[in-house]
Amino acid sequence: MRFFNTETHQIDEFVPIDGKNVKMYTCGPTVYHYAHIGNLRTYINEDILEKSLNYLGYHVTRCMNITDVGHLTSDADTGEDKMLKGAKREHKSVLDIAKFYTDKFKEDCDKLNIKWPEIVVPATSQIDEYILFIQNLEQKGYTYFAGGNVYFDTSKLDNYYRLTNQNENELMEAVREDVDVDQNKKNKNDFVLWFTKSKFDDQELKWDSPWGYGYPGWHIECSSISLKYLGEYLDIHCGGVDNIFPHHTNEIAQTESRVGHKWCNYWFHPEHLNDESGKMSKSNGEFLTVSLLEEKGYNPLSYRLLCLQSHFKKQLVFTFDALMQTENTYNKLLNRVKGLNAANLDVNKDNILKYQNDFKEALENNLNTSNALTVLYDVLKSDLNDAEKLYLVKDFDQVLSLDLISKEEEIDSDLKSYIESKIEERKQAKVNKDYELADQIRKELEEKGIIIKDTREGTTYEIIK
Repeated sequence: MRFFNTETHQIDEFVPIDGKNVKMYTCGPTVYHYAHIGNLRTYINEDILEKSLNYLGYHVTRCMNITDVGHLTSDADTGEDKMLKGAKREHKSVLDIAKFYTDKFKEDCDKLNIKWPEIVVPATSQIDEYILFIQNLEQKGYTYFAGGNVYFDTSKLDNYYRLTNQNENELMEAVREDVDVDQNKKNKNDFVLWFTKSKFDDQELKWDSPWGYGYPGWHIECSSISLKYLGEYLDIHCGGVDNIFPHHTNEIAQTESRVGHKWCNYWFHPEHLNDESGKMSKSNGEFLTVSLLEEKGYNPLSYRLLCLQSHFKKQLVFTFDALMQTENTYNKLLNRVKGLNAANLDVNKDNILKYQNDFKEALENNLNTSNALTVLYDVLKSDLNDAEKLYLVKDFDQVLSLDLISKEEEIDSDLKSYIESKIEERKQAKVNKDYELADQIRKELEEKGIIIKDTREGTTYEIIK
């Protein structure tokens, strides 16, 4: 497997720290509102990465945080608090808001066939861990206290900007427009580890700490949760490109300062989804959610397919025309697969090996999902028999997750064996010219909701209930 590594700014061969065992961390949502489809493009690509690694023989353990406290809207640790904003908007408590939108986020993931990580950790459950983390940094001389807040001192680091490959002035101009300068900071890019004083005097969630009654800064959450659940050495850290600076830059700064060695080897950052006016956001134009797509009559998996048709390192422009075309493509694909009839046909593993290798090669080559889809279409156009085609469709869908084989068609193995034995029994009865027994077998199957059809290629069946 080779994919683009933000830290090295090139496509790197993936070499896990522990053989085939992979530790992956995902920056989770700030649960103050519904996720828009731009957010979800990132999670789709992260899902594809995880499933590709599993398909290629790795074992992935994935951890994700749920930001249910704080998270300021600007990169300067100033601006409006997102969780507080959501609570005020809906006249509910912050924790009620967090629970509601966490559930909604999971529902969206389910609709898009995004696998829920094995380890999901609400930020509010780890307050003691943040305090211990900050105390450790304090003991090592990486912090200072000013204006009631604990800051991380970025001047202590030799290569603070290594993840961005840009200089300080470029970053300041790019991301800090119209941001109030924090007069308590010694350096422009110092960031808050713990707040006791801020513009949010009515902040609902606060905790006791050695520095006073307050709440954690945004960046400390992911570092603490990753260290606790995945250890001091991390293979892959994922997030959208807007997380590169300052969030992931600050994560590296504080985490490596604590552990004293390189922390994460690979950084995976899918590009933005844009609409025709620019970057998609909750405040820019129509708020595009999975539910809105459904209300407009679209299958959420058509949106997943739209994302798979584009490379994760390319910006994708969303339009409803593009989605409609993709939905048409998706429906044709489903009908093509549905028309396959594998009854009484065998799978020759030698015949399918070439296509499996082509599919693996597409995934291994910087997660080229567009080429992976091409392999799928090649299979459907090939001279393989229907059983071999269905085998490969199921195999590839472990990664693509497009529900190409409907759940109704995925029947219990015992039922399948029963049906096939009855078809064979009926076939033998007809050979013996025992047409009464053949009719009895047909009726027995019909009573169980199984309709059999005699075709040139053999006898097929359909389960109707």
